[in-house]
Amino acid sequence: MVLIQMESGLISIVIPCKNEAANLPPLLDEIEVAMMGRRFEVVVVDDGSTDNTCEVLSTEAQVRKCTVRHIRHDRSAGKSLALRSGAFAARGGIVVMIDGDGQNDPQYILPLIDALLAGGPSTGIAAGQRLKRQDGALKRWASRFANWLRNGILKDDTRDTACGMKAIGTELLRKLPFFEGSHRFLPALVIQEGYGVVHHDVVDRPRLHGTSHYGILDRGYKGTLDLMGVWWLRSRRKNMPKVEEIVHG
Repeated sequence: MVLIQMESGLISIVIPCKNEAANLPPLLDEIEVAMMGRRFEVVVVDDGSTDNTCEVLSTEAQVRKCTVRHIRHDRSAGKSLALRSGAFAARGGIVVMIDGDGQNDPQYILPLIDALLAGGPSTGIAAGQRLKRQDGALKRWASRFANWLRNGILKDDTRDTACGMKAIGTELLRKLPFFEGSHRFLPALVIQEGYGVVHHDVVDRPRLHGTSHYGILDRGYKGTLDLMGVWWLRSRRKNMPKVEEIVHG
């Protein structure tokens, strides 16, 4: 994968989406308002959409004042790979992840960035944690159970790892272990690399159009296997030394 050179001071807002053409224009409107006065780009990762996402983004890229880039998967590969593609395409030193369905409110982008920067070099990720979730009862229950189980095993102290809003250094995001479903374990994977996690509450919203394209079944059997895999990875790296260069002469 081609590694894009990062630009100092630029924020990359990465939006993984599948068949969210109707939700993208109002979401971009809100992002432009939230990021007014800041240097940023929007990287939309189109995960094999079969609607008119391509046409919508072609128009948006021409009419927006901000940079809107369209990264396309030729087939659907899942949210984790969409985020990975966005990380390697990003030109900014910080990546802010936000879902393409409009349920994540862009007004929390800057607070997440501020929380990440306030933590200093030892902080690896600022993770959003949803309040007033707008998902159905079954999906909320499945997420609560998955988060309880994950936190009990991985001890990542994160109430809601499935929240789509997170801010993380681009370089760190690129080097995290990748697998299908890895986006649900980002706090634990960041801790494995020796960094800390901070949290910021965000308010969830109902989507304006369509239905979710990444379903509950993704959180079942596969999620349990992923959890065991992340536990194994962390169990094999218990010693994180401080690394520094000693200059002689």
